[in-house]
Amino acid sequence: MPVANASLSTNVVDPNQSWDFTPEPDTFSDEALLDLRYLNEAVAGETGFIHQSADGQDLVAGDGAPMRFWPVNSFIWQQKPAAIAEQARFLAKRGVNLVRWHGQVPSTADQAPLNAIDETAREQLWQLVAAMKQEGIYTAISPYFAAVLALQPHWPVPRDSDNMMGLLFFDTTLQAAYRDWWRALLEPVNPYTGLALKDDPAVALIQLQNEDSLLFWTLQGLQGDDLKILTDQYNNWLKEKYGSLDQALRAWQNVSFEGDDLAQGQLALGPIWMLTQPVEDPSKAQRLADQTEFLTLTMTRFNADMVRFLREELGVKSLINANNWKTADPARLNDAERYSYTPAEVIAVNRYYNGVHTGEHSGWAIVNGDRFTDPSVLFHPDQLPTNLKQVKGHPMLITESSWVPPLSYQSEGPFLVSLFQSLTGIDGFFWFGMDMPQWKPPASANGYLPALGKWIADTPELLGNFPAAALMYRQGYIKTGEPVIQEHRSLEALWQRQLPIIAESATFDPNRDRGQRLAAGENEVAVNPLAFLVGPVQVTYSDNPAPNQSVDLAPYIDETAKTVTSITQEITWDYGRGLCWLNSPKAQGVTGFLQAAGPLELTDIAVSSGNHYATVLAVSMDDQPLDRSRQILLQVGTTARPTGWSQTPVQWQEDDGTTHRGYEVTDYGKAPWQISNADVNLTLRNPAITEAQVLDMNGMSQGLATLQRHPEGVTIAMPTQAKYVMLKASEP
Repeated sequence: MPVANASLSTNVVDPNQSWDFTPEPDTFSDEALLDLRYLNEAVAGETGFIHQSADGQDLVAGDGAPMRFWPVNSFIWQQKPAAIAEQARFLAKRGVNLVRWHGQVPSTADQAPLNAIDETAREQLWQLVAAMKQEGIYTAISPYFAAVLALQPHWPVPRDSDNMMGLLFFDTTLQAAYRDWWRALLEPVNPYTGLALKDDPAVALIQLQNEDSLLFWTLQGLQGDDLKILTDQYNNWLKEKYGSLDQALRAWQNVSFEGDDLAQGQLALGPIWMLTQPVEDPSKAQRLADQTEFLTLTMTRFNADMVRFLREELGVKSLINANNWKTADPARLNDAERYSYTPAEVIAVNRYYNGVHTGEHSGWAIVNGDRFTDPSVLFHPDQLPTNLKQVKGHPMLITESSWVPPLSYQSEGPFLVSLFQSLTGIDGFFWFGMDMPQWKPPASANGYLPALGKWIADTPELLGNFPAAALMYRQGYIKTGEPVIQEHRSLEALWQRQLPIIAESATFDPNRDRGQRLAAGENEVAVNPLAFLVGPVQVTYSDNPAPNQSVDLAPYIDETAKTVTSITQEITWDYGRGLCWLNSPKAQGVTGFLQAAGPLELTDIAVSSGNHYATVLAVSMDDQPLDRSRQILLQVGTTARPTGWSQTPVQWQEDDGTTHRGYEVTDYGKAPWQISNADVNLTLRNPAITEAQVLDMNGMSQGLATLQRHPEGVTIAMPTQAKYVMLKASEP
């Protein structure tokens, strides 16, 4: 019987060694010593539209300057304009320069025609774009999510399936309405900016849709007339490829699937699980290859048609992303999925870090009686969300992600995201989600069920650890590595679902996956997946691929010592001890299990901590190396839990026999958040530093901390109940 998460390390907030997180509302005083608004443009889009770099791999501003985004998913548009403006300023201060509007534009009003839009949603989007623009924050638009769109009984589309999943790729009636939605959304002038959204350079990105694929398990949800439309298109495609269905069947050596009826002119699509399995019979393999090719090209053609429509008919200038989803098997199918996105400029994926969480409402809430595991990613480096194979010539975004509650190990998140998207060149990691003007209290009212929110990031150990992480990422303090893997794949290899030389790990979404936590093939690839932590991993797709290229990974991956070192030599991950540290000239720090690790010596700082778990960063504020900088931000993260939170160890078994060792929530708590006291000593080798200002959560000075000066520099015992300290040198 398999046992998951067998290594159990309890991370608790001791009420006697913690502080209430009750910050004063930020009034955005000019006297704040920490305010990153200056990193943003005065007005988003002031130099023109965001576009691709010369090599296509990265994002640049209108004037060609490199553009690094620290983005979030914002739901503040559901509130009044004053709250939207407040959140915009709040986020800009903490390093954010891009938000994603993830809404739903089709109207579901009674008897509204299929091509009608929700004008309230458009008004909310207009207000969001205008408010964010004034704070130098760009907007990405995500207007269609089939999984949560209720199929209306009067719409002139088939209604035999459980939901709208997959229909947009092949239903021409829905596609015509979809075009009308875009016209109604993008062409009218936004009254708050004086520009149509299609003409506004503050709109950085348009996403065609969110989380849908014909290569995911939801393909099996197509029923009746919906399935017949797709099957008819498949049969027409087979006739075009082979000349007739008889010839197709002969090419497959008469391999048949349930539902085949040649007399009625129908060859059936096989169930999606077949595409996840190795196939030894070459005839069956060819039939499945044809199905994979058809499904992939159906998505590719739709994406190409819609990009052409937006560019040529509507005149859209913003970058376009086709989709952001996953497949039923990341090893065998992900490359086909990503290939289907290539008609658009930007590739994207939604990819979270989470443990196991079970309960009646576990898809969206945390309540008493829920069971969960609490693994730190520091012991599971293969699960880091930024471990992505990037399509060469296309920017790569993670449009939804977070360290998802009830995980307690969250302060590592912003630190690791900053490091590894810097190293690998990923162009943005959208934290999900933020719906309050400022901080999100625990167990806030949701109008339905008393609970602790699950998909939240405006919290002390996520949003609270943005400033230093965003600063060092956006300022380019961490080197981007040269590609360590360059894989070149033929289209035929994609259709045959051949295993790639390296694959991303499987992820699990409690709202979408049907119990599958591991996909076939992911542990059978040739290249160690820890290569994602060494440097960029790239892939190209073509009919005539070049040979694959790989650096020698042996100097960087030591599986005996359980360490990975980046190709730039700036990042080390010790997954045996649960540590990761950064050692670059302008930013240094460590996250993980610091008490057990003992003192850590880096080039310019030394850290020792009595905290079971903590994250410590020192980042230059003046673009100078730490040993010469005259202003340095120190930032500490620990652990946050709601007041009164309690849990008890528990072991349970899933239907597949997997046993989990974790916890049961016995009290999900209440406001305010409780933050574990910091127990951190930091030495900085910079003798010019003379002052340490303790800052509150709004960057305002709370007085001086004691500095111990010595010839090489200074030592500070970080305040137990503060996250930020600003070190300064005296005026020359």
